Amino acid sequence: MNKIKRSQITGMNFHYLHYPLNYFLDAMVKYEFEKIELWGAAPHLYVEDLSLADIGGIKKDIDRRELEIVCFTPEQCMYPINLAATEPAIRERSVAYFKKSVDAAIELEVPMVLVTAGWGYRNENRQEAWRRTQDSLEQLTAYAEKQGIILALEPLQKIESNLITTLPELKEMLDSIPSSYLKGMVDTIQLAVEGEELASYFEQLQDDFVHIHFIDGNPSGHLAWGDGVLPLEKYMGTLADFNYDRALTLEFTSSQYLLNPDEAIEKSLRSLAPFLV
Repeated sequence: MNKIKRSQITGMNFHYLHYPLNYFLDAMVKYEFEKIELWGAAPHLYVEDLSLADIGGIKKDIDRRELEIVCFTPEQCMYPINLAATEPAIRERSVAYFKKSVDAAIELEVPMVLVTAGWGYRNENRQEAWRRTQDSLEQLTAYAEKQGIILALEPLQKIESNLITTLPELKEMLDSIPSSYLKGMVDTIQLAVEGEELASYFEQLQDDFVHIHFIDGNPSGHLAWGDGVLPLEKYMGTLADFNYDRALTLEFTSSQYLLNPDEAIEKSLRSLAPFLV
């Protein structure tokens, strides 16, 4: 079986929330990461608080450590951002927020921005919320295309969204917006919770499958590898079968890692080591 390269394992700053951004960047150097995914949230990098010059300063800090940013992921679940919002002010703010995130990605020299569908009210007609999200994504895709930035559309869990939570829903949205600048991705937690197969994303999305959040779970949880029950060996086999050569981001969102974020990195690297070259 072909093995995944160690350089594909990508660090993310989410669970370093209670530490300065430079602490996270130094940890990435310490643990010999080459790539990072940058979570855009306060206090690290919230686009509403920073000028492009401020963001340029952050890019210099990253460049000094010879790290490559593979994706910019503006916070969009905890903050009042919802591309499907029925309230015009919220939806307009959300579209503007993602446009600012695309601008930030240009400053950071990042090729890709992660985006999610948002959610509609549970007691409203789902198709109405779907149309609002589709309209928002059409606006964002047109903006990103002009800037040469890929949007990576991520399915969420059903507790987070009632719009795009499965591969068929993801594919339906991608097919409805014909642009090479809107692509699909997956998170292994959503994958496991929905009982989907990683291979199906490769088979159905093909060149439109561009990114993976790669974490353990029970099956939910966004855990360090070794703290959950997800089939790591099976996933690694699938990645090798399809010659996946892109990033595998360690997105740990469980609060249990906030006190000692390095520990989650160390445990995951130990668990992943037998499968890496």
